[in-house]
Amino acid sequence: MQLTFDADVEAFRDEFIAFLDEHLPDEAVTAQRSCSTADIPEWARRWQRAMFDHGWLSPGNPPEFGGRNATILQQYVHRDELSKRRIYQSFNPQGLGIIAASLLSFGTDEQKQRWAVPILRAEITAALGMSEPGAGSDLASLRTSAVAGTDSGGDHFVVNGQKVWTSGAHHADVILTFVRTDPDAPKHKGISVLVIPTNAPGVVRRPFASICGVDDLDFNEVFFTDVRVPAENLVGPLNGGWGVANGSLGHERTLLWLSYADWLEQLINDFTPVTPQDRDRYATLVMDTYALRALGSIALSREARGEQDVAALSVLKLFGSEAFQDAVGYALEAAGPDGLAHPASTAPFAPFGEDATSTSWFERYARSFGGTIAGGTSEIQRGIIAQRVLGLPHARR
Repeated sequence: MQLTFDADVEAFRDEFIAFLDEHLPDEAVTAQRSCSTADIPEWARRWQRAMFDHGWLSPGNPPEFGGRNATILQQYVHRDELSKRRIYQSFNPQGLGIIAASLLSFGTDEQKQRWAVPILRAEITAALGMSEPGAGSDLASLRTSAVAGTDSGGDHFVVNGQKVWTSGAHHADVILTFVRTDPDAPKHKGISVLVIPTNAPGVVRRPFASICGVDDLDFNEVFFTDVRVPAENLVGPLNGGWGVANGSLGHERTLLWLSYADWLEQLINDFTPVTPQDRDRYATLVMDTYALRALGSIALSREARGEQDVAALSVLKLFGSEAFQDAVGYALEAAGPDGLAHPASTAPFAPFGEDATSTSWFERYARSFGGTIAGGTSEIQRGIIAQRVLGLPHARR
């Protein structure tokens, strides 16, 4: 068993560290903070463009898209160094990790230049329009319709429907929107994907507060009423949206476990055990963190060898999200009544990172539930593990 990286990977790490030492902005410029997951402060836009221009934004991408064709192990050490310094890769995480990645995988050359590059360079921001009031984890049940038409203005779609839980939509410039283009096809096969500008006539965005506070406005309802979208905004094949969706979430899941490992590491630093019960739970936190990194390292090694094990990612996602939720729940309970004080600070301020990672224990616990929902709920992950890892039969419905 090899527990260290090869020389080329460590050289890659050293080069990135040198870039950070030279180019990371002064903390004094970071006073302006992000208001949502599609709101990038001006200083952060400049920083993201610097990473793009030097090939350090998404190292796995080709140079023309902000990377340097890095291997999966090199991408891992890149994320590792960002985590050590609590540097957020982008304050528009879905724009970078899902939407731009999907455009690079499924978009035309024109779409890549029109939307993917500006998203990567933080010139515009993007939101993901998947969930609907009756179609959360079950994307195939979506009802937002897009009807094709042609007139003097050219080929287009007319979109009607509603999305919900659309993070950052009120600050986003575009929404990657999943729509039903063939109502008569089996529900998995009648879906398409459109890039819809948020300033298009008929688009209405309504942010609503979360449990964390009335001023925590990230989630949105988005309404589409006779929204005309040019046919050239279709991403991927007509009625081929299910494949785009799987690819979109695949981009998110490959290293998703690493986010949970990072958050667990931060908890090890932020949670100070006092009682014997606290110390027992702290030991569980440490063991879970090491176990997640060990399992994640196995998955990385497999991918580095070209082996695909999608089901193993479900194990990592399920374990990581629930271990983090348990651990931050322990910290909240150990803090007693003081843990409910909100707003409050439970960690040193991270000028280049997410504010949510240093806020009150109450808020950190409340936000942990998102990890067991986004990217596939724990229930869905358990179903995948049961069928694809354990070989159990499909559940009867």
